[in-house]
Amino acid sequence: MKKNTEIEGIARETLDFILEVSRSTYPNEFAGLLEAKDGIITDVLFLPGTESSESNAVLKLFMMPNISAVGSVHSHPSSVIRPSKADLRLFSKTGTRHIITGHPYKSKNWKCYDGSGEIVDLPVLDVELQDDDVL
Repeated sequence: MKKNTEIEGIARETLDFILEVSRSTYPNEFAGLLEAKDGIITDVLFLPGTESSESNAVLKLFMMPNISAVGSVHSHPSSVIRPSKADLRLFSKTGTRHIITGHPYKSKNWKCYDGSGEIVDLPVLDVELQDDDVL
């Protein structure tokens, strides 16, 4: 999968999946990597060995297969969806788009950031995912 820094948006189905995983793992955090096809974020990759607790989720980046992640995604059990210093360190290693979701994980409880922690617009797109797209 090619790395695409020109991200146009995220598939609505993918965002819905992210919010559902956030709800289902609450009160623990979850974390994953984002993949894109043709400039649209379509996939969430869960790395083996990821550790999750109520205070953080730790991705084992050395377990990352040979893919080009366009960013990361993780949940905050609180409603605070600003990146922490640890989040910013992760952002610097994993692409250009980073989604943080916050409790109660509804359609408005998320934000997207660039690698330096600045909020960026990430349109939610109504696109049809192909059968070979894996969430």
